Amino acid sequence: MIFYFSGTGNSRWVAMQLATMTGDKAVSITGIEEIPDLNGEKYLGLVFPIYAWAVPEPMLDFIGSLQEFNGFTYAVCTCGGEAGLAMKKLARIVPLKAVYSVSMPNNYIVGSEPDSGEIVHEKIEAAGTRLNGIAVEILAENENYMVEEGSMAFFKSGIASSGFNAFARSTGPFYADDRCTSCGICEKDCPAGTIYMSEGKPSWNKKCYQCLKCINGCPEEAIQYGSKTIGRKRYMIDLYLKDKQE
Repeated sequence: MIFYFSGTGNSRWVAMQLATMTGDKAVSITGIEEIPDLNGEKYLGLVFPIYAWAVPEPMLDFIGSLQEFNGFTYAVCTCGGEAGLAMKKLARIVPLKAVYSVSMPNNYIVGSEPDSGEIVHEKIEAAGTRLNGIAVEILAENENYMVEEGSMAFFKSGIASSGFNAFARSTGPFYADDRCTSCGICEKDCPAGTIYMSEGKPSWNKKCYQCLKCINGCPEEAIQYGSKTIGRKRYMIDLYLKDKQE
């Protein structure tokens, strides 16, 4: 069984690819009502994005609810390039036999412009090649630690990550501009369940993972985060996968 958390689709795609390559099943942890019985399962995979060089809160909460598992447990994180010490910290919480990082297209448009279409396709293709190798390693049950930690990993997964969680997860800057059509997609798709419709426009409670699914997934590009996202392209992996298929 492969459990994944995903906002804009990068980690979902990775989980689905691994499921196909290993003959396994991928299940989203978002909105999951009951943890599947893991008795008889040979593999337990965890797939998720890195947020500020740390494992995102919903995945940590999910892991805390898992029963003891004696099979081959592995984790794969998606990131823009560096994971810091996130995976080593995770290994202190759950026993992991193998750990990998996979570089995927940038989706944190609050911080910077997304990658160009050309770079997105190049990264997806490179990720597919890497996943082929990871799948072989998993099926062979090889113990590995293949994570790009990057420079200053201790600082990034410590002080910088703590600062992000304390100050950069505010929902205050979110708003919908005049392009909003009251479709309610953001409310339905919010992994934190924090968005609600008020007088035809989305409003945000305080809880937020900063997955940015609401911003990137809005079909009208109407949702903004202060002035930082105005005029920036949006990113959802499905748009690029569709281009590739066509």
